[in-house]
Amino acid sequence: MTASDRQSHWQTVYLTKGEQQVSWSQADPQPSLRLIESVAPSRDASIIDIGGGASRLVDALLTNGFHDLTVLDLSEAALASARKRIGATGDAVRWVADDATVWQPPRAFDIWHDRAAFHFLVEENDRAAYLDRLHRGVKAGGHAVIGTFALDGPEKCSGLPVQRYDPATLGRAIGPAFELIAHEAHRHVTPWGATQSFQFSVLRRR
Repeated sequence: MTASDRQSHWQTVYLTKGEQQVSWSQADPQPSLRLIESVAPSRDASIIDIGGGASRLVDALLTNGFHDLTVLDLSEAALASARKRIGATGDAVRWVADDATVWQPPRAFDIWHDRAAFHFLVEENDRAAYLDRLHRGVKAGGHAVIGTFALDGPEKCSGLPVQRYDPATLGRAIGPAFELIAHEAHRHVTPWGATQSFQFSVLRRR
């Protein structure tokens, strides 16, 4: 799937479905928020949310005092939805409509967060492009918090195939520049009551 195909797919999803019609919707963005707070050096930490879409994580980060925030997503519609929901408070957030496999990080961040974006990259060249951005986009000593479907999680999401991981296989995929320092299983309940198995890993940039 090309970057253009991905953009078209997710733009259509967010233009045609409401928040309660997508499986990844969360009223309370856990465990992402807790894991980010566990590694943030301060409330001044620079944080980027990859594939953040219309997620409520940015709302929670703002409420909890973080202010150096960037949200990147393929879908302009998703970002517009989040901006409308947050209102004027969101003016301080950097909203970036781009594909994480072609986007060029303008700087290195303290924390790179990704809940369920990386696992959609099932082709090796797309994963390599993403990992190039990850390596350039995290400061030495900074952290990546990455959530993917676990090995017993769904094989598809939104009609697209995914690559499932456990902490060990994700760590190997990310490479030796990052050290796996924590991980946990998470059972996500969709708006219609189905349960999905995730794993969240926290990795430190060496």
